[in-house]
Amino acid sequence: MEANKVASPKFDGKDSYDLTPREIVEALDRYIIGQQAAKRAVAIALRNRWRRQQLDEDLRDEVMPKNIIMIGPTGVGKTEIARRIAKLARAPFLKVEASKFTEVGYVGRDVESMVRDLVELGINLVKGEAEERVESRAREIAEERVLDQLEDKVSERAPLDSRETSRKTFIVSNEGIVQSDDAPRAKRDVLRMRLKAGEFDEEYVEIEITDSHNPVIEIFSGQQGMEEMDLGNMLGNMFPKRRKRKRVKVKDALTMLMKEEASRLVDMDQITQEALHRTQQSGIIFLDELDKIAGRESKHGPDVSREGVQRDLLPIVEGSSVSTKYGVVKTDHILFIAAGAFHVSKPSDLIPELQGRFPIRVELESLTQDDFQRILTEPKNSLTRQYIALLRTEGLDIAFDDEAIAMIAEMAFRVNENLENIGARRLHTIMEKVFETLSFDAPELGGSAVGITADYVRERLEGILKDEDLSRYIL
Repeated sequence: MEANKVASPKFDGKDSYDLTPREIVEALDRYIIGQQAAKRAVAIALRNRWRRQQLDEDLRDEVMPKNIIMIGPTGVGKTEIARRIAKLARAPFLKVEASKFTEVGYVGRDVESMVRDLVELGINLVKGEAEERVESRAREIAEERVLDQLEDKVSERAPLDSRETSRKTFIVSNEGIVQSDDAPRAKRDVLRMRLKAGEFDEEYVEIEITDSHNPVIEIFSGQQGMEEMDLGNMLGNMFPKRRKRKRVKVKDALTMLMKEEASRLVDMDQITQEALHRTQQSGIIFLDELDKIAGRESKHGPDVSREGVQRDLLPIVEGSSVSTKYGVVKTDHILFIAAGAFHVSKPSDLIPELQGRFPIRVELESLTQDDFQRILTEPKNSLTRQYIALLRTEGLDIAFDDEAIAMIAEMAFRVNENLENIGARRLHTIMEKVFETLSFDAPELGGSAVGITADYVRERLEGILKDEDLSRYIL
């Protein structure tokens, strides 16, 4: 099935919690080529979350997520699959490299920082959704505040045409029919229309906004490690919030005031509760480079024991309570997706307890030349579409022919075979080299059309590919 033919309206909407596994895989196909086994595994994991919510409360707490290990070389789509599945489910998502916990200076409780970071991401996610819901109301208030500034300014400089602002109305009362002049209201309505039309975008106004930069200090907590503490939140209403005046363009003033008004209209206590709930019930942590901590001890250097890091991770993956500045977070139902190349080590080198917490293993395939060709054209965010859109901003009309795309795919595949295999990331290197001259000269070439042919690609890459030493540095 071609990725760009998926047409289910659910994929672009907000109601993505009840997608079937087949619909989830189809949605992933829009961005990721191949790797059907991994897509099916994460689709089932996501659907199981929906299934768990349909159970009775007593049984619901007993159903634990089936964590996944993705095994495959770099650049084949492991991280992208996890990131897209989180975006599809509107779930807090965090990527962390397991190998960072082997660095000097690590202490066991540092692994809890991933849960705190996930909560912060959950807060931002839920707050962003809440601000979207009140966006229209926030814009109305922001416009009124800007109109207050513009009303006197426009009147002083160039009074509005009397025909625009003069409006007579008749009010029926006990005393009879009374004529009323609504010119002030009509004047503001005219200003509002001109504001919405963008006539005042480059005008300067002076606005007053809340200074959101509260002092932050770091403290060391025996239970939580290093924590950032916001003094503004700690002291609450003991000190009034600082206000500052800024002179900015109208278009910037609207953006700043909309953001401030949206923050006022949302209930942060409710957002915090929803974020904690969503983090605990649907959060996803992507543990990359798990193979780097597989094994008993490190082979060289002053690194922390790899087995020790595994034992520190175990309570978090098994399910524990982590203290955060927003409250206690239970990790029992957070989904952990681990990934690694496992060239040197293998999943069985992990300690048995940790192996047991990752019951699902899926192997991702190395990308073929045909896969590279599909990656260049089929996904919704394909590289060819990106370059066409980028250079269109300079007035350049870029067109790829099929032979050029086939040659780029072939060269990326050859370089991966001869040098280090970095998967689809090699396409970024090849494409950037192909477009280097064109990207530099684009501002002077505006208004012209450029065809990317096989000869064009060969001309820019052939010399580099012939010199293997040079290609190691360039590609």
